[in-house]
Amino acid sequence: MRCGCNPQGTVEALGIFYLRKVHPFHLQRLSAVCLGVWCCVVLAWCSIAFGEGSGDPTVMKRRQQGILTGMPFMANITPRTFIDDAGRKLYIAKAPMRVVSLAPSITEMLFALGLDEQIVGVTDFCNFPPAASSRPKIGYAHPNLESLLALNPDLVAAPKEFARANLLTKLDELKIPVLLLEATSVESVFAHIHTLGRIFDRVSVAHALTRAMRERMAAITARVEALPRRRVLYVINSEPLITVGPGSYLHQMIGLAGGINIAAGASSPYPRLTMEMVLKEDPEVLIFPMGSVETVPRSEQQAWRRWTTLSAVKQERLRQVPADALNRPGPRVMEGLDALVAVIHPEAAVATPTERP
Repeated sequence: MRCGCNPQGTVEALGIFYLRKVHPFHLQRLSAVCLGVWCCVVLAWCSIAFGEGSGDPTVMKRRQQGILTGMPFMANITPRTFIDDAGRKLYIAKAPMRVVSLAPSITEMLFALGLDEQIVGVTDFCNFPPAASSRPKIGYAHPNLESLLALNPDLVAAPKEFARANLLTKLDELKIPVLLLEATSVESVFAHIHTLGRIFDRVSVAHALTRAMRERMAAITARVEALPRRRVLYVINSEPLITVGPGSYLHQMIGLAGGINIAAGASSPYPRLTMEMVLKEDPEVLIFPMGSVETVPRSEQQAWRRWTTLSAVKQERLRQVPADALNRPGPRVMEGLDALVAVIHPEAAVATPTERP
């Protein structure tokens, strides 16, 4: 049998020739099987196009268009569903044009992603980069709701711990998405940058930023890898005595800088300690954050010198670090890590150790 030179025609011709030779009973069974397979395919496509997964009309329409044009719908849309750190699902149809930030760390991440024009509101303590100071202020832990709504945001990004139920309820009623973020590790900082990059269509910028941060982190940790680890107390507040513990990203930062957090056995991210506990653990370095927020007054720092049995006091290792770079889990955390290395292991520092109190 001559089938010509067209490969597709050859296959089709052979198929027709085969079917003509099949017994009618077998042909009926074959037809039934083919029909069943075809129905399964159609049902599967319909479930994708019209089933669960999204009730958004735009997505439904684009999925249907994908079926009608014979193209898989996933090739025609960008995934726009996000899960925040409170486990809440958000569907953000397109990159927001007006965002309000309720934390200095979030503000710094937004600016680092090149979203200067989209940032329409920040907290009273957002002071970096300098452009943040010119944005409308809406408070801090208890933002002014009227001022916030007057900014007409299409996204509010906030720290998880500041999420008040009445604020979330009101914003949900107004269909304003709220993204809640919580930094518990350095990796979570990277994850937040990537999430914001996806939300604002700045994926490549986010990848470049976190890649540079990871490279700097690797270089910093390599300097202290072979050094003996020193016991550290990071003093957030003196009276009552509050420090950082497991579950806080600063706890991990101390380890990356070649230190051992004396509160590593605590049961909360920001535990209270007694002086008896401190004297027992005997820190070799006392660290005090200094900056626009969360500072320990110099008088309280000096008061630590009365504990003359502490190794940190005997060895004159009472040190200050820049609070803004360290206490804000954002794009400047590697500056903070460098500062920690400078006070825990001055011999590995690339710059002059931070001023002593």
